[in-house]
Amino acid sequence: MHKILKIVLLIIGVLSVVFLARIVGVGDEDIKALAADGDSSLLDPMSWIAYIVLFITVALVVLFVIVNLFTNTSTLKNTLLGVGAFLVVGLIAYFTASGVETPMQDGKMLSASGSKWVGTGLYMFYFLAVIAAGSMLVAGIKKMIK
Repeated sequence: MHKILKIVLLIIGVLSVVFLARIVGVGDEDIKALAADGDSSLLDPMSWIAYIVLFITVALVVLFVIVNLFTNTSTLKNTLLGVGAFLVVGLIAYFTASGVETPMQDGKMLSASGSKWVGTGLYMFYFLAVIAAGSMLVAGIKKMIK
């Protein structure tokens, strides 16, 4: 498995270097001219490699996190507790936020629902910032007492 992974990484690395050399060899002005004409064939292969590597990385991270959660029950319990607390803070922020139609700078109207979600995000940020600062303060005080 380790050998296969090294070979795959080597192939991806060589392809990336080849595509990068093509991009650098053409130059900025020619790439801008091609892009203005709607031709992105020079950049597409590099973009696809980046998307594939990103997808593989995210998939492996999710897979290993899920496997680790189910193999270690104490971790699963703590994770579920953290997710539950996060959801509670989110619900409190949602019910605290008010939704009012608001005119935006470009002349369009932000719906009441959109306004409520923006308010929810702001309130959630404020709540989590206060919780983080409070927990750091409590930890610092406990450390000073000992």
